[in-house]
Amino acid sequence: MTQQDTFFILAPVAEGRAEELESLLHSMTLKPGLADPENALVPFGRFDQLHVARFFLVEANTWRDIEAYGQEPQPYPMQLAFLGDVDGDRQTFLKELMVHCADGLMEVFSHCEGVDQGTDLLRWMEDHNVRESANYINTRGRTVRQVHEEAALAAALHDELANVVNAQGSADPFEIHERLVDYVRRERASGVLHLTPPARTTLRERLANWIDLISLPLILLMISPLLLLALPFFVIRLRMHERSDPEILPRPADARIADLGRYEDHDVTNPFSAFGDVKPGPYRRMIATAALYLVNYSARHIFGRGYLTRVQTIHFARWVFLDGKRRVIFCSNYDGAVESYMDDFVNKVAWGLNLVFSNGVGYPSTRFLIKGGAEQEDKFKRYLRNRQLPTQVWYKAYPGLTARDMARNSEIRKGLEKRPNGAKALRNWLSKI
Repeated sequence: MTQQDTFFILAPVAEGRAEELESLLHSMTLKPGLADPENALVPFGRFDQLHVARFFLVEANTWRDIEAYGQEPQPYPMQLAFLGDVDGDRQTFLKELMVHCADGLMEVFSHCEGVDQGTDLLRWMEDHNVRESANYINTRGRTVRQVHEEAALAAALHDELANVVNAQGSADPFEIHERLVDYVRRERASGVLHLTPPARTTLRERLANWIDLISLPLILLMISPLLLLALPFFVIRLRMHERSDPEILPRPADARIADLGRYEDHDVTNPFSAFGDVKPGPYRRMIATAALYLVNYSARHIFGRGYLTRVQTIHFARWVFLDGKRRVIFCSNYDGAVESYMDDFVNKVAWGLNLVFSNGVGYPSTRFLIKGGAEQEDKFKRYLRNRQLPTQVWYKAYPGLTARDMARNSEIRKGLEKRPNGAKALRNWLSKI
């Protein structure tokens, strides 16, 4: 399985440079928020290992909400975030980024504090890289190259299937499959189609993954007597917080919703960026930390095969603690419109939203951490929209393809390389083409 990594470079914007920076970011786009893959500053399309990337300005729109908890509000300076998901490792990608677009990156990051022409930008980016607390990949190990190759294969087979059926005059699925296999063999031999074999997982990688998989259950088993003793006190304390935590859910202004909408729906996939405060005190920080650890563990070992619980529309997502775990950034790449995205989660996995997001300031009231909250649909959507940020520049390496499209293309390839067992399974495979 090909190694995959992330980068998240975050730095404060220099005083008085925000407006100029936003204008510069706009120059990198074809439409508001949609990156030009060949823009002059950071030509994303030249990097064949880059899945998705974005630049956006991080502003704390709701930082005064903390007053409702009797806390002194602490402003958060505007930050520039540059993040993405890559095949391979972060360090190799950042080095390649510097080889091809050092001047463009310098022009962008020169708007940040501490960056000038004498700055070692590669080291600076590494120093300002923030590791996520949880990361989700729709299908682990599926590379950018694989996505493009399988999309080309599916398109070629779609056209060839029509030719085969018309020429053959029969609907025998076994004969059709054989002809399609012969067609792909010829196209590969002539260099028209490419199907790169997947990288093999080494014994060391399998062993490390297996150890990581069993370590958490073993630890929980060993400390289970202590957990059982602590459970009543945890629940009592939790209910005390849930009954007293205020809901802060103003209706977002129409102008704000319209502004966010300018950056959405330019492709079948959209980016989502949100920033908010964690409820004050060590208790809530502890729960948020544990919840994100479980999300990350689940994403590595349970999900990552095309779905996050019952949701199948997310390509990549991450949660990042900032400011001493007092604040969190959430970023995702999802198929469809933002309303359907929120509906998907509310209707299918509201308990999961509550487990993580209920530790945020102003969240709709929950019961026992997983009930209520996002089940109150209108309140949840207000909460999320109030914390959503415009994504000024967003790039996707395979526009027009949804997560389900890519899953279907992979199934087509598998059925080509190993014929489905039985006529019914074969007809089902042909229907995907």
